[in-house]
Order: sequence, then structure tokens, then C-alpha cells
Amino acid sequence: MQADWQPTCSIELLHLRAQILAEIRSFFLTRAVLEVETPLLSYSSGTDPQLDFFTTDYCSYPLQQTLYLQTSPEFAMKRLLAAGSGCIYQICKAFRNGESGRNHNPEFTMLEWYRVGFTLTQLMDEIAELIALLFKERASLNATQRINYQDLFFKYTGLDALLFNYDDYCAFALKSQSLDAIELCKTDHNAWLDFIFSHHIQPSLGKNALCMVYGYPACQSSLARINKDNSKVTDRVEIFINGIELGNGYYELTDAQEQNQRFDEEILVRQQNSRPVIVKNTHLIAALDAGLPECSGMAIGLDRLLMVLTSNKHIDDVIPFSLARS
Repeated sequence: MQADWQPTCSIELLHLRAQILAEIRSFFLTRAVLEVETPLLSYSSGTDPQLDFFTTDYCSYPLQQTLYLQTSPEFAMKRLLAAGSGCIYQICKAFRNGESGRNHNPEFTMLEWYRVGFTLTQLMDEIAELIALLFKERASLNATQRINYQDLFFKYTGLDALLFNYDDYCAFALKSQSLDAIELCKTDHNAWLDFIFSHHIQPSLGKNALCMVYGYPACQSSLARINKDNSKVTDRVEIFINGIELGNGYYELTDAQEQNQRFDEEILVRQQNSRPVIVKNTHLIAALDAGLPECSGMAIGLDRLLMVLTSNKHIDDVIPFSLARS
């Protein structure tokens, strides 16, 4: 048994983490992508109905204000893009309340980057290049896989991910012995997609390979733009290796009015589900209104990436101190 003061990961792992961070910075430096820093504390938060947030009270007599620890640097980075920063990246801490387990720690390290002028396909190419660099001579990966979400969903379930039929989805739940889904998801298409994907599809993705799933249903992305050829699909990609989700990417939504409407819809869902009240990020809406350049962005959880790279089964094994030892 280790004493509680000791780190949960090995010293060798600390060295590997430092090497990975250095290689990421070199990767973006050679591509003239600017490293930036944005606040971890903000007066507002995201609206995602699936996420809870950490808050703290900022006291400056005689005022007291609630601040939010950011779940992602996305909103602030988009404000930099709108101000003319050009292509940017950031390595930072992010925070999500209530998340713990084998693949989750409430405080984690995130790599996020935005490429001005990139389509989603170009972003996917760059993701594959970065992963190949980080795994080179450390772990062998098979050829990268690129799979359409609708095709993938049908392959594993026989269901159409873009056309919700409650009876068909219930029939699948009965057949797959997932009776909890009927009670948990009810008639919420988005909830059904999340449940089925995480339980019946994701564990099989990326067997010793980088798997990119693209073309998510429109109800699954609040920050990605709708595909120009199919309004039921958004230009979003998620990446997986050995069944572990590593990151999310979008061809970014630039329409301020549409983004504001999506935020309002998510806030309503949060209220209906009795989720903690949040403050909408009006600065992002103003930045979009001023003009966000055409761009694509990606966020990768670096702790999970280290888990996959080192074949560790728990996130505690790749971070210096778990929450229990913090």
C-alpha cells in the first residue's frame, strides 16, 4: 500500500507525460499554430445538459459573484479567433463536477486546438497525424478507421440513428437486455442515442487503432454546424482507441443567432431535468456576431490518451495525484 502523500502514477509516467507535452508543442509550432492561455474561472458556463459545473464565490467587498470553473476552454478560445488570433491551441486543466471512475477525474488535462480555414476532413487528417506522432515507437497502431455514425449505428443495432421510432428502439432494448434504457430514456431520442452508443457500440471501437466516427445526428451537437448536404447531421467527429473516447471535434458553428437559440434550448432541457442553473455565455454570442472565421476545432483528453498509450486501465495510474490524494 502506498502512503497517501505519494503520487498515484509512477515517476516514469511523469517523464512520459512531459515528453508527450513537448512533442505536442513541437507539432503545433512547426505548423505555426499559436499557443494561448485563457481563464479557468469565468462569470458564465456552458449549457450542456449532460454536464455539471464547479462554482466558487468571488468576493470583492461589497460585491460577491459566483464564478464557474470551465469544463473546456472552447468559448474563450473562440473569442480569440473572432479577435483575429489565427490558428491556436491550448493545453490546460478542465473541470467537470460529478465525474469520477476508471476513465474520469473531475480535474483533467485537455488539449484543444482550432484551425482557421480547415474543413472537418482536414481536421481529421491532422488528428491522425498527431496521434501517429505520439504513438510512434511507443505503441503500435493499426490503420486509422473513419466510420459514418449512421452506418455504424445500423451495423450494431439495425436501427436508423437519424429517424427515431420509439417502438423500434424499445424492441432493441428488450432484445439486447437493456431494459433500463426504456425507463431512463423514455421518448428522448438524444438519450437513446447516448445510451445505445456507450453501451453497445463504443466498447468495440478502435481495436488497437484510431477510430474516427463522423456525421453525428443533429440532436447530438450544440456547437457544430449542420451538414450542408443533410440537415439531420452535424459536422462532428469523435475519436476512440480500444473503446475509450479520447476527444471531440467540430466544423464550428459561426452563426450567432443559431448558437444563441441552441443555448436557450439546452437551458430549457436543464430546467426540465432539474439540473443546476447556469449563466449563458453572452460573450461567445457577441464574438460570433462580430464574426468567427471558418474553422474546425478539436479537444482531446490527454490523461485518457496516456492511459491508452501505456495500457493502463485507470486514470489514477497516469495522473500525479488522484482526487482522493489531492
